[in-house]
Amino acid sequence: MSRVIREAAPRFEAEVPLAIVGAGAAGLTAALAAAEEGVEALVLEGDALPRGSTALSAGLIPAAGTRWQAAAGIRDDAALFEADIQAKAKGRALPQLAALLAREAAPALEWLAGTQGLPFSLVDDFDYPGHSRRRMHGLPGRSGAELLDGLRAATERAGLPLLTGARVTALIGDAAGAPHGMEVTRPDGARERIGARAILFACSGYGGDRALVRAHLPRLAQALYFGHPGNTGDAVKWGAGLGARLVQMGAHQGHGNVAHPAGILITWAVIGEGGFQVNAAGRRFWNEAQGYSEAAEAVLAQPGGIAFSVFDARIAAIARQFPDFRAAEAQGAALAAARVEELAARAKLPPAALAASFADVEAMKRARATDALGRDWSRGAPLAAPFHAVRVTGALFHTQGGLLVDEAGRVLSEAGPPIPGLYAAGGAACGVSGPEASGYLSGNGLLSAMVLGRIAGREAARFTRG
Repeated sequence: MSRVIREAAPRFEAEVPLAIVGAGAAGLTAALAAAEEGVEALVLEGDALPRGSTALSAGLIPAAGTRWQAAAGIRDDAALFEADIQAKAKGRALPQLAALLAREAAPALEWLAGTQGLPFSLVDDFDYPGHSRRRMHGLPGRSGAELLDGLRAATERAGLPLLTGARVTALIGDAAGAPHGMEVTRPDGARERIGARAILFACSGYGGDRALVRAHLPRLAQALYFGHPGNTGDAVKWGAGLGARLVQMGAHQGHGNVAHPAGILITWAVIGEGGFQVNAAGRRFWNEAQGYSEAAEAVLAQPGGIAFSVFDARIAAIARQFPDFRAAEAQGAALAAARVEELAARAKLPPAALAASFADVEAMKRARATDALGRDWSRGAPLAAPFHAVRVTGALFHTQGGLLVDEAGRVLSEAGPPIPGLYAAGGAACGVSGPEASGYLSGNGLLSAMVLGRIAGREAARFTRG
């Protein structure tokens, strides 16, 4: 229930300066930023334990010009990062937001490492699609769950209040539409009204609401949803009820490399480092270099919505830095064989067709040529036995369209001005992927969550003091 209640003179049982809805990466980062401004935010989380979309991700954040890049000898800057964002989005990412996130990503990571104690490091052994430099940063275990645990530990050290099992079921505003608080429902059905001078939506997008997915992403209406089930579009529903402007609602992150039926994310490094995808007939069907987000629709368009990601032992060794890949191997989802024919038998693929696909790819690599599907093979080592394959499908991970915010994270109204006291970050706000899946640049989700979360938390805190 994502209601908006309008009352001439709203009354509340308790009041706080700042309420943050959602305890994922955006919400917890925002709370830490508000605390630095001297404002104690109340974080409200519907689940018994904060997990959300962050815990389902690889926990990697792109940033340009960091000390970790400098230590690796990588020269990068915000202007190049912004150019990469816009190139992937075909120039349709919101310009001011793209510039802001590209500029503030490195300071945000330096702050989280130096002030909050999160031990980031650079992923320096493979490239992500669309990034012209290696700029993905993560914690040692390379998992979103580890990132979320680190943020939660930081909020605990700061003594910040986190109320779990507290689902916000209604937003309460005055007759003019300005928000003043919320209705919170507990697991036993008990309800409480909490007032707030400022409210920050950090409750992600609408991927868990099938009706909204059908309306805005019809081609993914039947896709596996790999996000958190609580992402039911509450922020966009409340925002619409308050007259907020919604933009680029078709933007999303898909992924065409989810092990099936195991339901385990397989890192795109298995493709980017020289692997390829074939369908059930053993034939390649698209240019895999375009990226993993658009891979979702490409894979789902194949017979049965199934494909096979094919790579070798060298690439598998790179992929093992991610716990998801190790889990896929432990469950038998990652097949291995000494010969191509044996791999075909294990994957139940036509051996002649798979061998032909191997031969075509290796010929392109030797020639450093671009194939008929448009993939440039001028980089990438030849595949060598033992060979590996994973049966995969396409999935919707999270949506990227949403509430339009300004450079302070303030939610803008349809009329133009900000809605007083209302902020948004992460999947609740429109990101920088443009209007469709092909615009998603690796890490855009956590980029918006962590960087815009920090900005919105800081600015919301300042608003409460003003």
